[in-house]
Amino acid sequence: MNEDAFLIAPEVERYCEEHTSAETETLQQLARETNLKMLTPQMLSGKIQGRFLTMMVEMMKPKTILELGTFTGYSAICMAQALPENGLLITIDGNPEVEYLAQKYFSMSGLENKIRFINGDALHIIPTLNMTFDMAYIDADKDHLSEHYQAVMKKMNAGGIIIVDNILWYGKVIDSQQNDRTTQKIRQFNNMIQDDNRVTNVLLPLRDGVMMIKVEN
Repeated sequence: MNEDAFLIAPEVERYCEEHTSAETETLQQLARETNLKMLTPQMLSGKIQGRFLTMMVEMMKPKTILELGTFTGYSAICMAQALPENGLLITIDGNPEVEYLAQKYFSMSGLENKIRFINGDALHIIPTLNMTFDMAYIDADKDHLSEHYQAVMKKMNAGGIIIVDNILWYGKVIDSQQNDRTTQKIRQFNNMIQDDNRVTNVLLPLRDGVMMIKVEN
């Protein structure tokens, strides 16, 4: 299956973007610079998913958010801009090359006091965090998705929400002919969540698939 394939028709995607509230100028600039400078600009959350994340924070009103997978900072800005004044988002990424661009736009957005960037291995960093979280967004290495989830769960407050991206993996998870390592890991994760009695969950066909997980206890 072509990994550039749309899960929905491109014209439907464009229509959805046209009927989604506009990005801030800073987010527009960040998207442009990401497309110019990054080898994998498709990793950017983008307008629809960014607005979705902003509205989730506005509705949930979390004070603390943990993000795995910063990339150039688009999703972090979308979430942090809806945090209260005393709110904090910690974002972790293992690629040191993204830090400069992310920090540049955190500053441009005026959110540098609400966002803390940590470069390194999330599985090593998460246990050292001396705090718990009301919300988490996982958009990191899919081959370690289950391990990331278990690590995050140990830091979640009851009633918290975990949002996991790319859970349909270009539609490969429903294709029995697709059995590469990453596809198998995502299938295993989806089945694990379905069987986890600590949570309730819904899988949404938003872009490349978003799993929303509510921590019940």
